[in-house]
Amino acid sequence: MELPLDYTTLRLIWWGLLGVLLIGFALTDGFDMGVGALLPFVAKTDEERRMVINTIGATWEGNQVWFIVGGAAIFAAWPTVYAVSFSGFYLAMFLVLSALILRPVSFKYRSKRKDPRWRTMWDWGLFTGSFVPALVFGVAVGNVMLGAPFRLDSDLRSFYEGTLLGLFSPFTLICGLLSVCMLVLHGAAWLSIKGEHGPVLNRARTIGTIAGLLSLVLFAVGGLFIAFGDVGFRITGALDTGGVSNPLRTTVEAAPGAWLDNYGLYPWMIIAPVLGFLGAAMGLIGMWRRSSALAFGGSSASAVGIISTVGLSMFPFILPSSINPQSSLTIWNASSSHLTLFIMLIVVVVFLPIVLFYTAWVYKVLWGRTSTAALKTNPDLY
Repeated sequence: MELPLDYTTLRLIWWGLLGVLLIGFALTDGFDMGVGALLPFVAKTDEERRMVINTIGATWEGNQVWFIVGGAAIFAAWPTVYAVSFSGFYLAMFLVLSALILRPVSFKYRSKRKDPRWRTMWDWGLFTGSFVPALVFGVAVGNVMLGAPFRLDSDLRSFYEGTLLGLFSPFTLICGLLSVCMLVLHGAAWLSIKGEHGPVLNRARTIGTIAGLLSLVLFAVGGLFIAFGDVGFRITGALDTGGVSNPLRTTVEAAPGAWLDNYGLYPWMIIAPVLGFLGAAMGLIGMWRRSSALAFGGSSASAVGIISTVGLSMFPFILPSSINPQSSLTIWNASSSHLTLFIMLIVVVVFLPIVLFYTAWVYKVLWGRTSTAALKTNPDLY
């Protein structure tokens, strides 16, 4: 059957859609994690902490859906990538899932008792459930850029030869801390929009300013590491963008500095890192000028720029192999079939606008600042 879109185009579209899902997760659940990581430090009294929690209380469950859909998209569009990454990074994924499970439990259980120790325990549960995923996601991205320690045999069976502690290296920790700072800035900016004016917002702006400055520094240090460190992979053989999916047919070599190749081939891609820096700077200016719109717009732009920088730098790689570059997975050699990608695209075209419309409607209905006074009159608040 002749499909209206060729295989190469569909692979590019799904690569772009995966980026959209990851950015959507960072922009929505990202501020949830940022607020959770800020909770013990910006709110000192029980009333203040309840106010902070309720700035995200109405939307955090829906925001987590982006993470689930992102995982489903990888499974459907690049099953080999899903198999290698989710099995190889099993302990890291278990750590993330444990933290993500702790977060909703903390939301639901915190206010069940008035005992201060009980509530403090769950407040730190919210912090853990927010800080740990933010850190591990960044570390995971760093490991993807370094290359994962896996190999494929002639039957395309994957063998992972790494350890959990092996995931933490100087470069991956830089990426992990950048992820935390990026989301803390985003969370502080969200509090400036949704929180009640007062000491909580003042503390959030102070910590958000520090996080914004660290984001600029860590993003720059990471860029220098990529430019001058032992990081990068390059396709050296013939490239068949519309061929059957078989990673072993692609010739790849480890090449330090290769992650900068695309900026020479496609100069427009420089927009992504520039947006990462300018967005963080805008977020800082918004914090200093007490402009909620500028702070949140800047933190959002910074997240878009930083995530896009990773994707554009690595294109067309999705998961390179550090121990056997020949096993590296790209958007061309690890995707689902032509027909599968086309059918899934139809589903996305139909349902994604509905999801976006519903999400926008929810935020419109629930818009407005959360106040401490409402805690005494609204029984539905956490």
